[in-house]
Amino acid sequence: MRSKQRRCAQVTAVAALLATLAAPAVATGHRPPPDPAPGGPQRPYEPDVDGPVAIDELTVEVTPDGGTRNGVRVAFDRVSTSEPAGPPPAARRFVFLFDEALRFRPEAFPTCDRATVEERGVAACPPDSVIGGGTGHLHPDDAQDPEATTVDVYVLNARHDNGLRGALVAIPEIGSLLELTWEPVTRAYRERGYRWALDEILPPSDTPPEERLGTVRFEIDFGATRQVRGRAVSFAETTGRAGGHPAAALRFGQWAEFVTGQIGLTETLARLRPRS
Repeated sequence: MRSKQRRCAQVTAVAALLATLAAPAVATGHRPPPDPAPGGPQRPYEPDVDGPVAIDELTVEVTPDGGTRNGVRVAFDRVSTSEPAGPPPAARRFVFLFDEALRFRPEAFPTCDRATVEERGVAACPPDSVIGGGTGHLHPDDAQDPEATTVDVYVLNARHDNGLRGALVAIPEIGSLLELTWEPVTRAYRERGYRWALDEILPPSDTPPEERLGTVRFEIDFGATRQVRGRAVSFAETTGRAGGHPAAALRFGQWAEFVTGQIGLTETLARLRPRS
């Protein structure tokens, strides 16, 4: 486990670099960006392997959830290619970064635990524990049926065995169940306009790292509504503090670490779509 001193040194060393990024979308550079959530659960050590360079693009949409005045649904759409051409490398971690003008209410929604999903499937979870979903797009080389390269993704509100709040991302068609934890971001990212992160760890598997293939596109959204004592409650809400004005652009990002040792940060801006 990395020491606190090392983490602080890393943050300090690249904080100035982050402050210079001005474009709406920022791709991987030569100097890796710092870990935005180093205090969360740690992934088991696994040595780096040779492989292609991942090139990620990110777009985000923020739409009203239709439940409450400030309730929203946040949809991430990550497209990944590689240099040279071919399937992108597999990931070790993804960290979803959310603008400081968003707040989340996981305590207002029921949870589903890992054992339930593993033993009885997503359908056995409380309906209101589903707080998002999406679609994973597999590389044809990684799909059992080359004609069917998309899989359904379910996001479940969760409290993990270690007591931390977070989510479970279930992809039943490929037998994948990933744990995410809510983490406050480090100072370098707070100064950039973020507040909360969802830290997703992809654990090692029996497949050698160099043989694992990354997804070429991953669409996932976070947001849901439910009734609590006759009142609608939203999982994600805007606070109206974005840039000092509710209509200002919100900043989102995705930090990624791959089995090749590559670390990258991709960012984008999104404005809340008006209610229809």
